[in-house]
Amino acid sequence: MSDYDAVVVGAGLAGLETARRLGERGMRVLLADARSSVDRAVHTTGIFVRRTLEDFDLPDDCLGPPVRRVVLYSPRDRRVTLESPRTEYRVGRMGALYRRMLEGCVSAGVEWSPSTRFAGVLDDGEQSVVLLDGGERGRGVRTRWIVGADGASSQVAHALGLSENREWIVGVEEVFRFPSSDVPAFHCWLDPVLAPGYLAWVVADGEEVHVGVGGYADRFRPADALRGFRARMDARFGLAGRVADERRGGRIPVGGVLPRIACRRGLLVGDAAGAVSPLTAGGLDPCIRLSALAARVTADYLDGDPSALAGYSGDGFRRRFRSRLALRRALSSISRPWVAELGCAALRSPFLRPLAAHVFFGAGSFPDTGEERGVTPIHSRSPDGERPSTDREESVA
Repeated sequence: MSDYDAVVVGAGLAGLETARRLGERGMRVLLADARSSVDRAVHTTGIFVRRTLEDFDLPDDCLGPPVRRVVLYSPRDRRVTLESPRTEYRVGRMGALYRRMLEGCVSAGVEWSPSTRFAGVLDDGEQSVVLLDGGERGRGVRTRWIVGADGASSQVAHALGLSENREWIVGVEEVFRFPSSDVPAFHCWLDPVLAPGYLAWVVADGEEVHVGVGGYADRFRPADALRGFRARMDARFGLAGRVADERRGGRIPVGGVLPRIACRRGLLVGDAAGAVSPLTAGGLDPCIRLSALAARVTADYLDGDPSALAGYSGDGFRRRFRSRLALRRALSSISRPWVAELGCAALRSPFLRPLAAHVFFGAGSFPDTGEERGVTPIHSRSPDGERPSTDREESVA
């Protein structure tokens, strides 16, 4: 039976980031994922916000053009346009980014095990035995630590007796890749019939167009909603007659960081930990920040500091999200289009327009974890060896 310091279950953004950091700390790490390749079955739109771009060096060739404009639409298509002088968003080319991150993991000594499903955990005294199905089929590996990076419906959370997500929305989208001369923009529709409890979106950055809808699954039919929304957007964004290059979908937890995300045998990161903004459902910035913290906490704990786990408290993070949780409840309660129409009209007023700008352009996505500055979480050298150029002006999905 193989022995590891840590087994990371799930090779999305959170799992890849955590595994690489642990590998660079000299730990023996196994990274397992049910997919045969990290660029298959991507779920996220991949919107990186300004705060992430400022605090972490991401590979420039894995990011789309800068986006500085947000257009917010009411159910009747009345709009408010918000402009920022700074780069607020860039859409990640997630397949390429995941491949780059996996290369970083392997370079750090992480063992990659694709087509491998998590099947359970046995407590072996001071260590755990992780049961895996696939790869080397039916094997068990002994490990000192388990990292659950396996998404909103985390099997690792259940196996370790940690908190589990109970509230989520479902998002589905189609991705089209073609050049466009339109000004890059993030278009959002607040319509409780089309997208109950969340929004419909078109992200068009001049190279890709993402068309999607999201909402509470018990209130709408996601596939039907996307089909109807796509038909409305065909002429506006030049999609008529085009076949989507990629389709994405999945659950997005919106209940906030879970209360109990660590125990003596392991911890949770990313969607498994509920590390998603309750209001905007943006998860990439919280994912990177929490993964960086998780790697340090893990290393310190395994190096013999039992107090390290105290710094990885879901309850502590939840206190920072009380206002957003309240706004999430308010947004989820809107069921009539006329209420959304009135709300959008208010946001167009001079008095509340700054609030809309704060939601979309604010820099308060997730609390700093102390791991941000001066750290390069992803091997970010572009193929020609030059450091990527990203906007670094002063300081949300």
